[in-house]
Formats: sequence, structure tokens, C-alpha cells
Amino acid sequence: MPFQVVPWYKRKRVSQVQTDYACRHTRSVVQHRTERKSSSKSASQVQTQASEAMAEPAYTVPEFRQRTSEGTEEYQRVATNVSKGLNVIQEELHRMRMVTKAQVESLSIQREVKERMTKRADWLDEVPKMPDFVVALRPHTVWEKTPIKLFCTVQGTPRPVVKWYKGGVPVDPLSAPGRYKIENKYGVHGLIISRCVVSDTAEYSAVATNQHGTASSTATVTVKRPAGAGECCHLGLVPRLTELHPSKLEVSLLDHFPVSFGQEGGSISLMCGMVVVPDLPNVPPIAQWYRDDTLLKASKLLEMSVGGGAARLTLPHLAKDDEGLYTLRIFTKDGTAEHSAYLFVSDAAPTAPGAPGAPMSVKAYDVNSDYVLVAWKPPNAVDEAAITGYFVDRCDAGGDAWVQCNDAPVKVCRYPAHGLSVGRSYHFRVRAVNSAGISRPSRKSDKVTALDAAELERLQVIRIQGKYDIAMKDDDLGGTSSLPSPAPGYAAPPGRPTDLHASELFKSCVVLSWGPPSRRGRPPLWYVIEKCLAGTGAWQRINTAVKLHSPRYPVFDLQDGQKYQFRVFSVNVYGSSEASAPSGPVQKVHEDGVPSAPGQVAATRNTKSSVFVQWEAPTLPKNLIGYYIDGRVVGAKQWFPCNHKPFRHNRFVVHGLIPGESYVFRVQAVNAFGLGDESQESPPIAVEPALATPSAPFGITMLSSDGSSITLAWKRPKHCGGAKVSAYYIDRRDADAVAWKEVNQQAVTESVCTVDNLTAGTFYEFKVQAANMAGVGVASAPSTPMKCEAWTMEEPGPAYDLSFSEVRGHSLVLLWKAPVYSGASAVTGYFIDMAKRGSPEFRTLKQDAVSRRYLQVGGLEEGESYVFRVRAANSNGVGKASQLSEPVCARALPGTKEIAAGVDKETGDVFLSLEACEICEASKFVWSKNYEPMGACPRAAATARGRSSRLTFTNPDKDDLGEYSVVVTDTDGVSASHVLTEDALNAMLELSHAIRHPVIPLKHGLNYEILEKGHVRFWLQAVRLSPAVTYRFIVNDKEVASGEGHKISHDAATGIIQMTVDLFTRANEGTYTVQIHDGKAKTQSSLVLVGDVFKAALKEAEFQRKEHIRKQGPHFSEYLYFTVTDACTVTLACKVANVQKDTAFRWYKEEEEIVPETPPSVMSGACALPIALFSRKDQGVFKAVLSDTRGKDTSAFDVSGQVFDDIINAIAQIAGASASELVLQCTPEGIRLQCYMKYYTEEMKTVWKHKESKIASSEKMRIGGTAEMAWMQICDPSDKEKGHYSIQISDGVKTHTRTFDLSGQAYTDAHEEYLRLKAAAFAEKNRGRVVGGLPDVVTIMEEKSLSLTCTVWGEPTPEVTWFKNEQEVASNEHTKVTFDGGKFASLVINKVTPDDSGKYSINVRNKYGGEFVEITVSVYKHGEKIPEPKLGQPKSPTATPAPKTPAPASTPGSKSPTPSPRSPTPASSRGAKSPTPTRSMKSPTPPRK
Repeated sequence: MPFQVVPWYKRKRVSQVQTDYACRHTRSVVQHRTERKSSSKSASQVQTQASEAMAEPAYTVPEFRQRTSEGTEEYQRVATNVSKGLNVIQEELHRMRMVTKAQVESLSIQREVKERMTKRADWLDEVPKMPDFVVALRPHTVWEKTPIKLFCTVQGTPRPVVKWYKGGVPVDPLSAPGRYKIENKYGVHGLIISRCVVSDTAEYSAVATNQHGTASSTATVTVKRPAGAGECCHLGLVPRLTELHPSKLEVSLLDHFPVSFGQEGGSISLMCGMVVVPDLPNVPPIAQWYRDDTLLKASKLLEMSVGGGAARLTLPHLAKDDEGLYTLRIFTKDGTAEHSAYLFVSDAAPTAPGAPGAPMSVKAYDVNSDYVLVAWKPPNAVDEAAITGYFVDRCDAGGDAWVQCNDAPVKVCRYPAHGLSVGRSYHFRVRAVNSAGISRPSRKSDKVTALDAAELERLQVIRIQGKYDIAMKDDDLGGTSSLPSPAPGYAAPPGRPTDLHASELFKSCVVLSWGPPSRRGRPPLWYVIEKCLAGTGAWQRINTAVKLHSPRYPVFDLQDGQKYQFRVFSVNVYGSSEASAPSGPVQKVHEDGVPSAPGQVAATRNTKSSVFVQWEAPTLPKNLIGYYIDGRVVGAKQWFPCNHKPFRHNRFVVHGLIPGESYVFRVQAVNAFGLGDESQESPPIAVEPALATPSAPFGITMLSSDGSSITLAWKRPKHCGGAKVSAYYIDRRDADAVAWKEVNQQAVTESVCTVDNLTAGTFYEFKVQAANMAGVGVASAPSTPMKCEAWTMEEPGPAYDLSFSEVRGHSLVLLWKAPVYSGASAVTGYFIDMAKRGSPEFRTLKQDAVSRRYLQVGGLEEGESYVFRVRAANSNGVGKASQLSEPVCARALPGTKEIAAGVDKETGDVFLSLEACEICEASKFVWSKNYEPMGACPRAAATARGRSSRLTFTNPDKDDLGEYSVVVTDTDGVSASHVLTEDALNAMLELSHAIRHPVIPLKHGLNYEILEKGHVRFWLQAVRLSPAVTYRFIVNDKEVASGEGHKISHDAATGIIQMTVDLFTRANEGTYTVQIHDGKAKTQSSLVLVGDVFKAALKEAEFQRKEHIRKQGPHFSEYLYFTVTDACTVTLACKVANVQKDTAFRWYKEEEEIVPETPPSVMSGACALPIALFSRKDQGVFKAVLSDTRGKDTSAFDVSGQVFDDIINAIAQIAGASASELVLQCTPEGIRLQCYMKYYTEEMKTVWKHKESKIASSEKMRIGGTAEMAWMQICDPSDKEKGHYSIQISDGVKTHTRTFDLSGQAYTDAHEEYLRLKAAAFAEKNRGRVVGGLPDVVTIMEEKSLSLTCTVWGEPTPEVTWFKNEQEVASNEHTKVTFDGGKFASLVINKVTPDDSGKYSINVRNKYGGEFVEITVSVYKHGEKIPEPKLGQPKSPTATPAPKTPAPASTPGSKSPTPSPRSPTPASSRGAKSPTPTRSMKSPTPPRK
């Protein structure tokens, strides 16, 4: 019978409906192979026919079947392919044959075992027999990472117990979960190693034991590893592996990727672990990824990898387009293995508060040469404003410059983008708009190339001589001489377009479509469109500025309600075609609108963090795209999105919910026009797992035995099925029997049970089933055979029921129950051992025995898994270890909270509370003290409400101190603890007393303040007061009521209670108290106002009364104060109020009135008195007096002491800031450093320093200043005075420093200038000069005697010479010249005559210089009018003119012009001349003018 081998990748796959598409699941589709029927001919018949065929004469090939060389090559090629196909078929047959053989062998072994057990069952049950291996172990040699199964069959009476050993060490499946598996079915014992490694190479033994003896069977297992794959293979070289197709691998999925949550712009990886047999690095399994049943391909946005025991899908740039159901499909030898889970992608942070989310699924349709239709899906809007439109952007492929396509937002999720360039590729993206702003852009679309869709249809393929193919367009088939005939009409106008119609109707535009002409002519070809109102025939061209190359065009400028007709022309270089047939009447239409609201929404329980939501489809779907589901916590106002991409079906699983919380849901339908109305809310539903029977108990262990009974314990089911486990049912059987017998008819409520009526010395197996309100769950795996014999050892039995509480990242609490069998003495303590998961090395946590039955374990590594065991001890020793605990991972549950201690604000009860991070309907809060269940304790009461539980203490005291813990049942280990210390309890008791005996809290106690007019206000402020508050004021033990002289009031809003005393006198001294009652709360506050405190209050009250009276007339609103101007002028200022035009203002200092240059203006409200060049002389008391008919007010200001210092500091602040740098000035006395500033006075805090040493004023260093500068003079400087000099001006806050470096060349130049000036000053000091006594003009009557006398000085004694009219005067009888004592010089003229009139002068000179003084002499006759005095003469005659100050001497190097002519002088008089130097030695000092 013919058959055909179908490759795996061509086999038809039957799709299976996934009912729960949103939850992760794994399935395996096994393809059933049909068995082929065996051939009707036997093998011998085939061989005989073959022999006969070989004996026939040679066959001659007919001529018509003879092949050419080309035909022979083709035949060989086909034959080779057929041969390869046959080889594949043969290999498949061989594999199937080997599989069938292995199955037959297995069935034969089982059949043989059953037959032997049946034949010998009678006498085996009766005759005792030691164990015997009927089928012994066989050695195996396997590849690394492949499974291995060791089987043996043993018999004996009673049935033996078999234990497995590896290299003499017992094999413990719990030490490496998942690696070893021990089976026992119908007497066939097996050890299965899931994935072998080289270290599994060892000798394995099966040891069977019963009452009559022991037997063993041994076999060697050898595990090979390919050479070069890590460790060296010590078992020899590995043979070369044959080629293996990936579909022949055995693949099992292990670690599944869960339901995942991501955010736009982030990244996420979905990974599924797997076991591949054989695991060949060069032959990975075939893995396919699907999103919503669509096959995915690797790209920049989807990275896929398979290998290393995992299949991984990475999405590096998440967008909402990536949301959906992801499925991993692995092809295996038996079909496919699949796993699916949903990925949720939420919106990124909006660009502006309230802005919408980004659109998604942007795609381009109807692509033409210059037109494309862009479509997308709208985003979900939960609490954001409604979307008002969308902007469509485009950019060239390979670029990043986005251009906005539409000027105004479009309201429909479709947009016809036109104006594209032919042959250019584009990307598109969309942004949503609402009243709050613009969304983030969507993910860009796939690349779209603007090409004519009919381009391929116009291609023609021409075959030349049957060998060569030429492809060309219809447009090119013309004008080519090599072709038989050109296309007709090639050099002619094109034909007219056809089938003009409106393909898209929108409210904003109409999209026209038409068929291209059948005759195109020479390219290029474009179109012209005209329109007119329907029935008018007034055609108007539309696209005047745009050449259309594609048969699509959107028309926008159409009026609402008007019907239009359109026609199209085809145009090329040779002309235009005839117009197409006009379209039918077309008008813009209103949008079909959003779909109606979905129908009834129902939510049902799914898992502990998810809910299954389903709803009825809307009655008006209107081209439905999908649905958006929103959720809300019951009692909350804010909705949250459950999905972020429209979902197509009307059922959805909402994930990521808080366990135990209650939610409601609503649904919105979505189409291209937006989101429809919201459905009605679903009924509230709590997030709980769907109700099911509990899972199987596990870990059955024996706690004790007395020879007729066995006490068992087991671990509770890992999953309670959504309801409390209410019962356990135990079955037992003999280890060598098949049937099970019920142990209990009545339900066992605890995980411990004693099984009675057993036979001593017999091995028993047990299994346990758990039950809840949904029914009885599956049974546990059979326990290991347990021998019923009395325990007589002195050490205690094993502890049991190891559990964990308060698992955190680095700590946990281990709890256990005491052994049922205590041994020969009471249990005194426990030893706890810990090991990392999979490690055989246990570590004892405490070297000393722990007396309690719990232990807080710390120092754990976060994320690491651990196992524990407990050994009980008594005085006789340490007993056997408990069963290993379940592995526990050191990681806190998400959202874990700790126990909080507090006091109820209403009742004052002290409590401990816990808010659970997860809870289910069957959960209970179990409170313990020191890890002992409290139960119905009279000292505390536990209450639960929702996700929280509270333990309230009845009458807390020291007996309640300790460690409290709480465990939430039927969760993944929600628990916490809290240590209640004495200090914490005392603090809570104080707060409790304050709540139960409330006191009105006060912000401010009773206080007083002085008001205007001298009134005194007593007040206090409470934190809060009710409108029903009552109070009373008590003064000196007498209640005061509101009335004359007292005003009492309160304000409940501010909590202020006050009493105002109008006239405060000495009688008001005493104690003031306020008593307040507000509901149950009360308080009082007192104020003692006596002694100095009362005197100060009374003084202030009297002052305020006087102030009030003072302000009735003109008064100072601001008393005198000082300011300093920028020019360093001190101003005394004040402000006045309540003044009139006749109000007088006067200034006084020390009771003396000051009249300023500018009279004060009282009407301006401010008066000021400037004090220029302020110094110490300005100290004193200044007063300002303001008066008129209404009264008088005075303000005094004492400018002395601290006030004076403050003024000086204010001046120094301005002066110091304006100070110039130090300036060098040389003088005859020395070198002077000067600092110029706006104002200087010696009262300023000024410090001069030389080399950081303070300089004190002395003969050597003189310090002084003027109003414009401060100076420091170095007298007679020497080299010691070289160095750095500085002046520091302090204003009390800041120090202003100016410096000068007097060293080097600066010092040299200054010293030379000083010496020069010193010499000049010395000369000026000692030169000859006229000290005084000579007049400027002398008028004398004839015959009188004239005496010109003066005092001269000089060192050395100067020479004196007299001149008349620039001629030297000689001494004679008429004119007598004298010089007495070197000090007095005189010129006496006896009996003057008119000839004696003239200009006289005296020249006084020594070696340092001299002085020349002139006198004008006028002689008149008796009886003549006295001549008028000349320049310099007095207007009235005088005998002795006032002396005149001599002119300063000139420098020694200059000469005064001495007149050359000399007056005639008698020779005799020359000898009487004073010792005056000769004319050549005369002083060069010029004459006085």
C-alpha cells in the first residue's frame, strides 16, 4: 500500500480554543501517528521474486526512452533526491522499530512479573521468606543531561522495604528536589534520575529488608560527556554524533514566564526554562513566539534567543502595541509544548497633566504613488478629558525630521495622507489631543513606499528564443525598433479613467477613487479632477497646483449638505483624455458615531490576584475595534485601566489586583470614531481564588509507635482551594498489598492522627486526602513503608510540623511541634540545623539546645532558599531529626507590613494591629504570644475587619509584655511580630489615660497683654473648642462676670477665650484663673500677677494710657532717630502726626534752641536736622518740641555713649567704603601716607599698621587727618621704616583695609624727595628776612625827619642794604643807615626835602637767601594839599603805617633784578654804611609789589 512521509513543518496543525487566554498555561499537542499495515507478502516471497528477476536476460532500452546528456543529468538529480528521501524514511522506520521493541520488552517484563506474582501469591502470603530479587538491576551507560531509569523486582514475605544507595550513601530525593524520584508499583521498584551529570557516575544499590533478612542488587551507571564540553571525559572518546533534526528533540518546559507588566519606553524579557534531551549546543529546539495568535519575527523591536536551557523574547522598546497574549510554542518529538501569558503595557508619564495616552497600531493602507490611508486605534481615557482629535506626522525613512500632515486635528482614526513623492519611503505616527494637551507620539508605522499599486500589473515578460526573459512595462512597449510592432497609441493622449466613485466618506472630506486608463501612452501620466454641484454642470478644477499620479484623492473643501459630482481627466505629454463618466451625487456624511454601551458586566473569581470579567456585546457595534476595561476599588472614586490596547473578545482576565480587595468593573466599546458610552458597573467582587478542592497533603511522617498503633503527621496542602480545609481522611494498606482501607470515617481536623489496630512487625503505607466545602481533594502520594513496632529508644522522637513565619529578606522564624514520643525522659531542648537548598551540608544554628519551640533565624541571604530540620534532646541524648522542611526563600512578600502598636483615639484602648498584604475569604488572623496561640484569652480580644486585624488589650499591665505574632491563614505566609516593651506600654497607657480622661489641649496658657488706652487683655487659646463650651474667670477666688469694667468673650473657631479689664490699677493685683468645660473634657489655666510682674504690667498699662492721651494732640509718631547720608552727613529725624498749620516745631541742644537754615515743615509729616562734619563736639542731648493749642509733645535724643558710637560706626561704614588706596606724599619732616575718603574724623576707629604691627602716634610716627583724609607721617625715615603699611577703618561690623608697600624703588624715590624737601625747608627757615616794622607808603611834610626802621632775622646774621630808586643809599649826615645788634636796621633822613621823595627799598640777605622790601616816600611842602595815596597807600595820611607781611623767599639759585643806575651818594658817607654785602652779593629776592 503506497504511503507518503509528511515533514513535520508541513503537517496540518489543529487549532485549539484557549478558554483562559489571559492566564499562563502549558499544553502539549501530541500528534498521533497512524500505523502502517504490514505488507501482504512475506520476506521470503520478496526474496524469491528478486532472484527470478535477476535471472532474466538484460533489458534493452527502447529508442524513444533513450535520454540525452541533459536528460541524464536531470534524471540523476531526481534520483539523488529520491534516494535522500528514502534514507529519511529508513531512519524513521528504524527509530519506530526500536521504540516498539522497547515498549514490547517493557510490557513483557511487566507481564512476566504479574504472572509470577499471581502463580506464587498463595504460598508467598503464607510461607515467610527473606527478600529475593527476581529482576536485578542492570548497568547503564548514558549521555550527559539525559534521564536514566533503574528498575528491579523483589519478592519476600512479608513484602520487603527497598532503600536506594549511591556509592554506599542513601539516596534522599528531598535533598535535591526534582533530581531523584523513587517509585514502587506492584513490586517493581525504580530509581529515576531526571538529568544525569558526570558526577552521577557511581555504583547504585537497591537494598531490600523484611523481618527475615536483607538482599541487595548492584549496578554501575556510567555518564559520558562529549570531549571538549567542559570537564575532560575520563570514560574515553565519544563517538561522532549523527545528524539530528530539532523536531526529534524531547523538550519539557519548566520555568514559565508569568503575567508581566511594563510601561511605555521601558523594556522587558519573557523567558521560559526548558529541559532538552539530548541537549546539543549546535541543535537548539525550534521555538516560535506568537502575540494574539500572530507569529512574531525577530526585529529591532523583538529579540529572540533559544539556548542554554531557556527560550527568551526581549522587547527593548515597549509600546502599547506590544500588549497582548504571548505564546511560546516549542516543537518536540511528540508534537508541541506551549505556554502563554499576558503582557500589559501601561502609558508613560503624560507630556502635560491630564494629557491623553498615545494612540497605537498605526498602519498604512491603500498605498499609491502619492496617497496613503493611515489608520490607528484610539487610546483609553479613564480620568482624562475626552479626546478631541489627532495629529498625523510623517517622516522620510532613515530620517528623523517629522512633518505634521494635518493643520487641524482629525476626529476619526483614519486620515488620507496625500502629497507624497513617488518612490519615496515614509513612516507615520499619530498624536492624540484633548483640552489638557497633546499626547506622546505613537510608535511609528512600518516603512511605506509610495508606488503605484498597478505597477506590477503593467509588467510584461517577453521570452526570446525560449532562453532569455525580458521584463518591461506596457508604457515602454512602443518606439523600439527591435520589437516586432510598437504598441498602438504610444505617442498619443491617454484613455479616459473609469469607475469614478467615492471610496471613503468622512465629515471633513471625501476620498475619490477611479480606475487608471487602459491606454496610458508615454509616461508620465497624471490626473486632473473637476467638481460641480449636482445637476448644474458648472465644472470647476480642484487640483490646480498638484499633479496627481495615483487614482486616489481626498477632497476637503466641500460644503455641508451640498451634493457634488466629480469627473477625472488623464493627462500625459501628448495631451488630455476625455473626461470620465461623472460620478453619482456625493456629499459629506456625518460620522456613524461611536458604538453603544456594552451590556451586563459580570466578574467571577479566578486566582488570588486576578478576576475573570465578561460582558454582553453592544447592540450597535458600528465596526467595533475592541473593548477597554476599567476597574475601581470599592469605596474609591478613581478608576484605573485594566488594559491599554483594545481587546477583541467579550471576556477578559484582569491581573495585578490586590488579594482580598473588592473591585467593580466597567467596559467601553471602541471603534474608529472613539470610545463609546461606559457600561453599567459590575457587582462588587472580592479577589479570591476560584473555589476548588484542596491540593494533596504531603510529607507523611511517623511520630511514634507502640506496636499496635502508629501516630502520623503530615503537612497541610499548599493550596486550600479557596476555602478552609475542614477535614482529613487517611487510608492505609500493607506494604505488600494493593488495596487501600479507610482509617477514619469521622473527619480528622488536625494534621496528626493515630492509626490503631495494626499488626506488630508489619510494614504499612499511608495516604491522606484533604477536604473543604468544595469536596475531597486528591490523595497524597503513598508514604514510605512504616514498620509497626514499639519504640523503646531512650532518646525522643522527631519533632514535626515545621513551619515558617515572618519571612523577610534576611530573617525568618522557624516553628515546630514537640515530639509525640519523648523517650525515657522529658524533652529538654532542640537543636536546629540549616542548609541551603540542594546542599548536603547542614549547619547547627545554636550550639546550646533551644528550650522553646521556635527560633528567630537571621543572617540569611536575600533570595536564597533554605531547608531546616529539628532534633529533640533529653537527658539521654539527641533523638532522630525531623523530616526536612519545605524549601523557603528568604524574600518578603510584596507589600508586607509590620504590626503597629497604638491607642484608639475614641475609646483609649491599647491595641496591636496588622494590615495584611493579601487575604482570601477563608483566611483567619491567628494571634500568638511568644509564639503560643492565644485562643480565647481574657486579657486580650482579637477582631478582624477586611484586610486588617486588631488585638485589643482588656486591662494592659506588665503581665502583657512579650512578643506578639500574627499569622494569616490560607495565604503565602503573611505574618508579622512585635515586641511589646515596658517603655512602649507605659507611653501608650499615658495616652490611653489622656483619651479616657480627656483634657482640653491648650495651644497657649493664660497670658496677658497691654492694649491701647491702657486696657489689659487676659487670654488663652485651646487647640479646639465646640460651640457648647462653657468657662468662667476667677480672680483672687472670686468669679468675675462680664459687665462694667470687664468684657468676657470667646471664639470657638480659633479656640480663644479672653477677658478685657478697662482700668487696670493696683487693685487688680492677684491670681487669675480660667476654668473650661467642653463635653467630657475640661481644663484650667492660672496666671499669678503679683510683685515685680504686676508692677511691670501696671507700668506698661499706665504708659499706654498716657500714650493714648498724648496722641490726642500733636505728637511724634516716630521719635528722634539718626541717619547718615551718603555724604557722611548725620541727620536727626523724626515723624509727626496729628499736626495743623499752626503747629510749631523747634530744635534744642542742651536746652539752647537751634535754628536750622531750612525751617522744618510739620505738614510733611517728617522733620530733620542735618549735622555736617560730625565729631565729638556734637555730643549732647538734642530735643524736638512739637506744640500747638491742643498740647505739646517732646522727643529727646541723647547723642553720647553708645548712640555716639553707633553714629561714628555708620559714618565709618560709608567713609570706609569710599576710602581710596594709600597715597605717598613727601614733606620736609618725612614721608606721609594719605588715604582720601568722603569724611574723616579722629573719632573713627582707625588703625595704622606696619608689617602687621599696630602703629601708635609718636614723635617718630605721627598720625592725624583732615575732614577729607587720614594720614600717617614717618618723621626722619630710615631703612627700618621700609615695609608694608596699611590702614584699617572699622565700622563695628566690617573692616575696610587699604595698603601701600613702602619698599624697594618706592622707598628710594620717596627718601630722595624727602631729603630734597628737608634741605629746602632748612634754607627757607634760616634765610635773611624782614620780620616787620616797615610801611608800604610814607607821606611826610618837608623839613620833617623820616625814620624807616625794621627788624630783620637770619642765621647766620644777614647783610642789610638800603636803596633809593634802585640806587644804593650811603650813610651820611642827611641820610643815616644803621644796623644794630644784627637785628634792627634803620634809615633816618633828616629834614626831608622834595628830592627825598622816591622809592626806597631794603635788601636783607645771607647765604641761604634774602628778602627785598620796598617803601614809597612822598614829601610835600607846608601848606600844600596832602597828595592822594598811590596804589597800596591808605586814603588818609598816617604817620606809622601798618606793617606788612614779607613775601616768601625764592629758591637760592635765582637772582632778583637789581636796578643798574645808582643814586649819587657822597663818598664820605660810604664808610658809615651798614655791613651789607656788595651788589654782586645782593639777594635775588624780587621786590615786593
